Amino acid sequence: MAITRDDVLRVLQTVTVDAAGTPLPASGRLSQVVIDPTNRVMFSILIDASEAARFEPIRKTAEGKVLSMPGVSGVFASLTSERGPGMPEQSGAAPRPVPATPPRPGAPPNQGPALPGVRHIVAVASGKGGVGKSTTACNLALALLAQGLRVGLLDADIYGPSVPKLFGLTGKPQVIDGKTMVPMEGYGLKVMSIGFLIEPETAMIWRGPMVQSALTQMLREVAWGELDVLIVDMPPGTGDAQLTMAQATPLSGAVIVSTPQDLALIDARRGVTMFKKVAVPILGVIENMATFVCPNCGHESHIFGHGGARAEAQRLGVPFLGEVPLNMTIRETSDSGRPVVATAPDGPQAQVYRAIAKQLWANLTGAPVGRAAPKIVFE
Repeated sequence: MAITRDDVLRVLQTVTVDAAGTPLPASGRLSQVVIDPTNRVMFSILIDASEAARFEPIRKTAEGKVLSMPGVSGVFASLTSERGPGMPEQSGAAPRPVPATPPRPGAPPNQGPALPGVRHIVAVASGKGGVGKSTTACNLALALLAQGLRVGLLDADIYGPSVPKLFGLTGKPQVIDGKTMVPMEGYGLKVMSIGFLIEPETAMIWRGPMVQSALTQMLREVAWGELDVLIVDMPPGTGDAQLTMAQATPLSGAVIVSTPQDLALIDARRGVTMFKKVAVPILGVIENMATFVCPNCGHESHIFGHGGARAEAQRLGVPFLGEVPLNMTIRETSDSGRPVVATAPDGPQAQVYRAIAKQLWANLTGAPVGRAAPKIVFE
């Protein structure tokens, strides 16, 4: 049964927001209503940060009424604030979700509440696209899993989700209680992506509040269970989606992925700066596509330069985690949905990611590590 925006608005007319009985759609607080191909309905309610407690019951009422509509498969409804407490009315601050529960103890300022059962949340980010961030996040998560840790992977790249392709996963996640999604599983990892909820060729033409709502719901309305690490594959850049994740998520730290050339490093610096401004620790920098070794003759070429990310990490005073080569096997296994760490765990490419994951876990927990991640040259 097809659900239309008008159908949803008619139901939301029965939800009032004040003592005068103002309907939610007429209040000026309702965002655009978005309905995906699976009949999942998404919207947000605009509030002042100080109104979060009063509007949480209204949000739940609106969510419940839409969920009860025939044909609706699920609902993403969130409270969104355009300004923080004490900020002027026309501050121009970027909208951000308002947490309904207190932040975790010791969390950096402005971060959201803790995610129950999840010990560490780590963002894998890049200042620009095309540097292999998603492939790195995928194999890094699998390398952490190989250490015996409980690991999940959230594909937060709303506009270009790659994780379904990288894991060869198709289909829709199961929904329990009409609201909570059960993550898909790939090679032992719990995996969630917006790519599971839309058709592969759908263009995500969403504005800021809807992006924030979707990211928050994918993080907090998924049955992650008990995890040691949740790896978040961030969108490239330093825009609204990135700030939403950095401010509304209790991140333990961030990993920056860059290629060695100067053009990529310029954007990597911006990524480091953004996370530092929101008090998220930088756990390390990874140099991707560092070295190409010809599979026929063994000649080593530095197609994108070499050592730039290592030097930049040293200049910025952040850890350097290691180098990942530009390698045909990594590319082929990624394109075929068979990540190299899972399908060739004893191969030299997998060992690169394992060494980086070992160093990352040491940086994350403060545990000693035998030695720094080595430079591995294929012969």
